[in-house]
Amino acid sequence: MSTSERLMTLSDLSEMLGIPVNTLYGWRARGEGPTGYRVGRHVRYRRSTVEAWLETQTDHQRLVGR
Repeated sequence: MSTSERLMTLSDLSEMLGIPVNTLYGWRARGEGPTGYRVGRHVRYRRSTVEAWLETQTDHQRLVGR
């Protein structure tokens, strides 16, 4: 399995997005953020799912001011 196909951990996602792991836990509790997958006791993320979610996170405030 290549690195791009490897499922991401919460730590991986935290590093990718530059946000604390605790923020990710909060998002999961509120049903926000990218979709994660439970693998046993662990939560994992597909990079393609995270990237698709990121595409939906456009800063609409900035677009309105243009």
